Amino acid sequence: MACITCQNRVLSNLECRGNRVSLNSGSFFKKSINLPKTNGRRSSLWSRIDGDFRLKNLPVVLVKAEAQSHELADAEERVIALVVGGGGREHALCYALQRSPSCDAVFCAPGNAGISCSGLATCLPDLDISNSSEMISFCRKWGVGLVVVGPEAPLVAGLVDDLVKAGIPTFGPSARAAALEGSKDFMKRLCDKYGIPTAKYRSFTNATEAKQYIHEHGVPVVVKADGLAAGKGVVVALTLDEAYEAVDLMLVKGVFGPSGSRVIIEEFLEGEEASFFAVVDGENALPLESAQDHKRVGDGDTGPNTGGMGAYSPAPILTKELQTEVMNTIILPTVKGMAEEGYKFIGVLYAGLMIERKSGLPKLIEYNVRFGDPECQVLMVRLESDLAQVLLAACKGKLSGASLNWSEESAMVVVMANQGYPGSYRKGTIIKNLEEAELVASSVKIFHAGTALDSEGNYIAVGGRVLGVTARGKDIAEAKERAYLAIEEIDWPEGFFRRDIGWRALPQVQMAG
Repeated sequence: MACITCQNRVLSNLECRGNRVSLNSGSFFKKSINLPKTNGRRSSLWSRIDGDFRLKNLPVVLVKAEAQSHELADAEERVIALVVGGGGREHALCYALQRSPSCDAVFCAPGNAGISCSGLATCLPDLDISNSSEMISFCRKWGVGLVVVGPEAPLVAGLVDDLVKAGIPTFGPSARAAALEGSKDFMKRLCDKYGIPTAKYRSFTNATEAKQYIHEHGVPVVVKADGLAAGKGVVVALTLDEAYEAVDLMLVKGVFGPSGSRVIIEEFLEGEEASFFAVVDGENALPLESAQDHKRVGDGDTGPNTGGMGAYSPAPILTKELQTEVMNTIILPTVKGMAEEGYKFIGVLYAGLMIERKSGLPKLIEYNVRFGDPECQVLMVRLESDLAQVLLAACKGKLSGASLNWSEESAMVVVMANQGYPGSYRKGTIIKNLEEAELVASSVKIFHAGTALDSEGNYIAVGGRVLGVTARGKDIAEAKERAYLAIEEIDWPEGFFRRDIGWRALPQVQMAG
């Protein structure tokens, strides 16, 4: 028998037999639970100090709500949350949910090494997120009251449909509504029908016809795969040869498989890109703070597109007037149009925008139907509201009248990636000094994306984008300084990063490093 401690307070006696744990705090709280599998390491759930167990995360944090305050239980709905995904975005969501007063505990499937070791959530690498029956069984067994789906693939595959049908509140769109991201042709046709400003386009399934259209309209032009392509299905072609090659890669060589069986040929818009996010409950939309990311792999916005090499919030380009314009001409017409088409949208609408140089007005480039990565990281470190309550309200269609509180500080995230990304890269290189990096300033937070632990407990790089070094500051300049100072502390020779994140917001500031 040992005692269980959370935040230096003894909550309960604990008895462990095999994988079954009994908690007993007398008349205050009694419960027996079976621990989920966590690679066979109980240490991922707690650490042992002087014979007692100190909580690191769930499932034993089921007692957290009881210990903190009984009166809160009546004031708001309390939940256990499950975050689906294993990247930097999901790490940031776990971070925000763990800070939510109404969230008793957080699971993450599959999660990653950084999430697990941080104690923000119990990671579930063995839970098959592509198996809806397994997901439903887990949620029922552990009393999960909110599922938050991070990546686009499970959304398009219909995970939300199955969970909602089983009565499990799930934040994310149905498979049909996820077509806003899953098919650029669908999104473009919706824009045409409901008068949503976007670039002129044509869609093709025949390479010869696509090339003829490009020849007639000239370059520069944008060639897009219709379906999901992990952020790599967009080519900005400055020459005819580049445009023809992109068409052949998608329609002839099939590099993106079925996702590239149809291409969108789109006019090239000149201006500044920005990201706009809104939480949607099917009828109402609640705007989040603005953010701006950096898609190109190289400094000065050079090289191929990536999933995102850095971001900052707020984005000066998105003034309050422009944000109102985006809501009135793009977000709300989309929400209304989706409902009228029978695809009521619940989840995050992430609008990729171009603020045109000539008109100064926003046009929709693309929609994503989930939090952006790495934009989510800068938004979550600035959010001061209870994220769990906001997402639950969206699930229940109760966003009307809701509002969000944000830190007045700015935030920046700089992505550290594997050498070779977005192409081929080496896996298994060791990353050191992450704890030292987070000590640069209290506002520094490192979100993990592509990390794992080796047999000796070292962090190793296993993905393309690996770390999101995030910091807040009184303004973007200070957030930038802190983020890059933290990067200097990280020992990872095989990693690289852009040195000019935030250059649009701070044109007078020289590149870092």
